[in-house]
Amino acid sequence: MSFTLATWNINSVRLREGLVARLMQEEGPDILCLQECKSPVDKMPLEGFAALGYAHVVARGQKGYNGVAILSKLPIEEVGAMDFADLGHARHIAGRLENGVVIHNFYVPAGGDVPDRAVNDKFGQKLDYLTGMRDWFRDSRPEKAILVGDLNIAPREDDVWNHKQLLKIVSHTPVEVDHLSAVMAAGGWQDVTRADIPEGQLYSWWSYRAADWDAADKGRRLDHVWATGDIATSAHSSRILRGARGWEQPSDHAPVFATFDL
Repeated sequence: MSFTLATWNINSVRLREGLVARLMQEEGPDILCLQECKSPVDKMPLEGFAALGYAHVVARGQKGYNGVAILSKLPIEEVGAMDFADLGHARHIAGRLENGVVIHNFYVPAGGDVPDRAVNDKFGQKLDYLTGMRDWFRDSRPEKAILVGDLNIAPREDDVWNHKQLLKIVSHTPVEVDHLSAVMAAGGWQDVTRADIPEGQLYSWWSYRAADWDAADKGRRLDHVWATGDIATSAHSSRILRGARGWEQPSDHAPVFATFDL
């Protein structure tokens, strides 16, 4: 069984329904994981996606905020949704394919603007959320699993446009990178994207604040595809669809792809 998976922080699935449809029509991933859907599930435009072949859905929604969905051409059944740090947020959904592979779709809290939990509750919530992920994967170590999503951390020096300038900027601080590394180690996860593209600057997010995001190219790799060690070597053809960041009324994130032969 071979399938291509994409993950994309869509920044409102209702506002950007047309962009999702365009990705489905032009790229045709077998599975599309969305984050920051900003909609209850019953308000998501799922009928239109089903008409494009994505009839199988597992999702958690929330009015105006958060929200995660897995849209699939392949049959998939929901196997859980965790609320780490007890935030009451729709930030995780998991589904199992017929071949037994479990897909985890995450939207990790962004963490606010100040990387200090003493003065910024949101940063503390982010660290607590990551700790919850770590503990869960440590206690129920996953097998035959894929983890994708907007993890809101760019871990490597070449995952940001300027390592030294961003060391004190939320998403690239050492404490966040350490927390993410602990999640990865606890679950035996491997970074599929960087296994395929081991060298060079690589970004999946560019701020709306830049007058010309493409020319400035001050990006960060916040969106990730991981796999457990037992299936990680089956992954290949990783890529980031940078061009989608330039579509009309775009998300500030670009889709990340990987193909698995299982």
